[in-house]
Amino acid sequence: MKLCPKIILEGTRLTLKTEIAFALNEHSRIVGRRSYRYHSPIISAEWCGFTDTPWGRGLINFLPEEDDLALETYRTWVRLFELLRYYSWIVDRFHLSTRLYQKRVHMRDIDFTWLEERIVPLGFRLVFCVRQRDTFEAALAERLRVSGKPSQYKDISEFIEEQELMRELITGSSIPSMELDVSSGDVGAAADRIADWLAATAGLGPPDQGR
Repeated sequence: MKLCPKIILEGTRLTLKTEIAFALNEHSRIVGRRSYRYHSPIISAEWCGFTDTPWGRGLINFLPEEDDLALETYRTWVRLFELLRYYSWIVDRFHLSTRLYQKRVHMRDIDFTWLEERIVPLGFRLVFCVRQRDTFEAALAERLRVSGKPSQYKDISEFIEEQELMRELITGSSIPSMELDVSSGDVGAAADRIADWLAATAGLGPPDQGR
């Protein structure tokens, strides 16, 4: 069976999404056994490509007047997924992070029903990365050692609130999902649990297998 899983990692900050994305990209049960590193794609809605400044605006934190640009970018990604339906995709935050940010900052909810209707048939799965409240402090201390922009981690209570709001969005999504507790910080074990879930839900092979 050809391996071509399609995984969206969602969650608030400090939930190891990016670390897990890299681990999945080298996991033998996700992408196959390899003798050398390979360029299966990891993409992210966090890429701040709308402005010419570091940590600028992008697919999550765009301004209302940038709606056309953001939605055209989403349509482009979705079309690429459709054209390359027999390839693996690992996505580190996507449309639900956009909805969360836009609801919190601009008090509006962007309708991504069209997006989900197009990517569900492609076999996409959602992994909601969460952590226990009492582990955010230690995770923050670890992150501040390496962060290029520590100011974005000032208020842990904001992350806890975002986690609950994201849970509501995940619940309302039509994309099959699992909740993954990363409180232990064990990235390898987290990747293993995702692989177990994908195997159990026919999420590793081609989207039309068994039809």
